[in-house]
Amino acid sequence: MPTGDQLAQYIFSGLTTGSIYALIALGFCIIHNATGIVNFTQVDFITLGGMMMYTFLLAMGLPLPLAFLLGVLAVTVVGGLVERLAIRPAKSRSIIVLIFITIGVSILMRGIFKIIWGKNQMALPPFSGDTPLMILRAAVLPQSLWIFCITVVVVIILHLFFNHSLIGKAMRATSFNPRAAALMGVNVNRMILLSFALSGALGAIAGIIIVPITTLSYDIGVMLGLKGFAAAILGGYGNSIGAIIGGLLLGVLESLGAGTISSSYKDVLAFVILLLVLFIKPSGLLGHGEKERV
Repeated sequence: MPTGDQLAQYIFSGLTTGSIYALIALGFCIIHNATGIVNFTQVDFITLGGMMMYTFLLAMGLPLPLAFLLGVLAVTVVGGLVERLAIRPAKSRSIIVLIFITIGVSILMRGIFKIIWGKNQMALPPFSGDTPLMILRAAVLPQSLWIFCITVVVVIILHLFFNHSLIGKAMRATSFNPRAAALMGVNVNRMILLSFALSGALGAIAGIIIVPITTLSYDIGVMLGLKGFAAAILGGYGNSIGAIIGGLLLGVLESLGAGTISSSYKDVLAFVILLLVLFIKPSGLLGHGEKERV
């Protein structure tokens, strides 16, 4: 294959996985801006999204659009329950304590997944066939186009929500200054609850759309979630635009590295990039833009 065609193939592949990383990174950023913590249950929202989709679509035989919506709704509820049952009752408001609580909940959730769905790998069918399409001389799976298009739609919806809805503006106010937001009549606890629910929805969407081109297991979200976290750091932790740029950039760099060096180093490359960013520019690519927080 000519070098130009290979490059196009790597870029399309990178944009596909990068879109997933961007969605996951956005979930991390939303909760960080609302609470200041790193929510490690985000990795399990990805897994749960895929698992619920598998249950609704294949076990219950529901139509794909309905299974998709119910899967996202179920994980959205779980996201809210994590905040309501694990974060809010915590007596300590220390960031490190809350982070350790999310780690504990994450381990618990993975154990529950293993009991309910077992340890065997599962698979979901692609949304619309698996015959590759030729775009700019690169073979692109229809599912990759679904991933990219759904990510774009989600980003547009989030932009409209945070900038043109009363609840979205209240969530932004809470992220900038919770005390001032409370003085203005914003129910801060409710905004934090919504942040966890929204983060769950983003994780579910990422899990549902990525599973048809990979496999599904009780811990699939761990590696994806860690790479999404790396993307959030790369873009500037807490910066929504940075999360999108970081996700896409990490996906493309990872794909180029796997294609030109070796696919064996694909996972390593993401964390090498993360370490380089932490050494050279700890605030990330757009980390100085605190004013752009979600």
